[in-house]
Amino acid sequence: MSPELISILVLVVVFVIATTRSVNMGALAFAAAFGVGTLVADLDADGIFAGFPGDLFVVLVGVTYLFAIARANGTTDWLVHAAVRLVRGRVALIPWVMFALTGALTAIGAVSPAAVAIVAPIALSFATRYSISPLLMGTMVVHGAQAGGFSPISIYGSIVNGIVEREKLPGSEIGLFLASLVANLLIAAVLFAVLGGRKLWARGAVTPEDGGVPGKGGTESTGMGTGADANAGTGAGTGGTAPAAVAVRPDQETGGPEGTGIRLTPARIATLAALVALVVAVLGFDLDAGLTAVTLAVVLSTAWPDDSRRAVGEIAWSTVLLICGVLTYVGVLEEMGTITWAGEGVGGIGVPLLAAVLLCYIGAIVSAFASSVGIMGALIPLAVPFLAQGEIGAVGMVAALAVSATVVDVSPFSTNGALVLAAAPDVDRDRFFRQLMIYGGIVVAAVPVLAWLVLVVPGFG
Repeated sequence: MSPELISILVLVVVFVIATTRSVNMGALAFAAAFGVGTLVADLDADGIFAGFPGDLFVVLVGVTYLFAIARANGTTDWLVHAAVRLVRGRVALIPWVMFALTGALTAIGAVSPAAVAIVAPIALSFATRYSISPLLMGTMVVHGAQAGGFSPISIYGSIVNGIVEREKLPGSEIGLFLASLVANLLIAAVLFAVLGGRKLWARGAVTPEDGGVPGKGGTESTGMGTGADANAGTGAGTGGTAPAAVAVRPDQETGGPEGTGIRLTPARIATLAALVALVVAVLGFDLDAGLTAVTLAVVLSTAWPDDSRRAVGEIAWSTVLLICGVLTYVGVLEEMGTITWAGEGVGGIGVPLLAAVLLCYIGAIVSAFASSVGIMGALIPLAVPFLAQGEIGAVGMVAALAVSATVVDVSPFSTNGALVLAAAPDVDRDRFFRQLMIYGGIVVAAVPVLAWLVLVVPGFG
C-alpha cells in the first residue's frame, strides 16, 4: 500500500473515531500527524510542525478574545440594537445585510478570512439575540465573502487571473466574478428559504427592546439548530443559566442613543473604536487580523480589567485545538505529496469531461481543509493538458474550479468556517460544529457537479 493511500485512510479513521467516540478531532489529528509523519513520511518534528497554521491560530484567538471583551462590556448588544434600528426592525433583512457587507469587503480587496473575522462575530451575536439560526447567519456571512471574492480587484480574483495569464489560458475576469457571485447568491437564497427566512419575514418588524422574545415581535428560531432556543434555560456550552437573547445587565437602561436601549459607556466607546481600528488596520494597511485583534484586546483589558477578566476563558479553545490539529495533519499530507499524487492521477485520465469533474471534486474536498487559492494554483496547471485539446472551455473550467474550491469554505475546518464556529456566542459548539460539517459535506457533494454541468459541459471559453 502506497504511503499516500495510507495517509488518506488514516484521515478517514480520525473522522470515524471523532464522530463515534466524541473525542476532539484536533487532538486525534495531532496524534495522526505524529504517527504518519514519523512512521510513514519519515518527517522529523520540524517537518510535522511545518503544517501548523500559526497565522490561523492567532486569528482565531485574537478575534474571539476581542469580541469576548465586546460581549462582556455590552458593545455587541449596542451594535445589534443599532442594526435593528438601521433596517427599521426588519430582522429578516439582517442576514442579507451581512451577506452584502462581507461581499463588498472582499470585492474591494479584503482577504476573505479578514472580512469574515470582522463581520461574523457581530452577525452571530445578532442571531443569538433575535433567535435566528446561527447556521443561517454564519453561512450567509461566508457565502457573502465568496460572492465578492473574485472581483477583478479582489485578492482571489487577482491571483486566479494571474495564474490563468501565466499558463497562457483564455480568461474572463468578469466571467469569473459573475460565476462566483451568482453561485453564492443562489446558495444564499436557498439557505434563507430553508433555514427559517420565510418565518423571519412573517415576524414583521421588532423593536430593539423586544430581544427576539416570542410574543414581543420575535418568534422561535427555525432551521438546522439555533443558538438561543437550543440552550434556553440550560446555558449549554456557556455555563450560564439564562438565554443570552433576554439577558439584561443593569446598565442597559433605555434612553440610549437613537433609542437603542443601551447607553454608550466609555468602555463601549473604546471598544467600538477598537473594532473600527481593526477594520482600518486590516483593510487599509494590510496588517494581520489576528495580531491586530490581540493587540487591541490587550489594550482594552488593561484599561478595563473588570470587564475583560473572563474574556480569555471565553476564547474558543476547543475550536482552536480542532482546527489547528486537522490542518497540521493536512500539512503532513501536503509535505508527503498526497494531494499532488491525487491530482496527477486524475489529470492523467483520458476523458476530458470526466477529468474536469474529478478535478472540481478534488478542489472542493481539499479546500474544505486547506487554502482555497493554493489548491486552485495547483489544479489549474493540472487542467492545462486536456484544456489544450480544445474539448473543454478554459473560461468555464477555471470558473468551475474557482466556485468548487471556495463555496466549501463553510466547512468548519476551513478558515472561514472556523471563524464562524469560534465567533458564535451562547451555542452548543459541538452541535454547531456538526451542523457546519454536515452542511459543508452537502456543499462538497453537490456544488462541484452543478458547477461542472453549468460551466464546463456547455464549453464556455
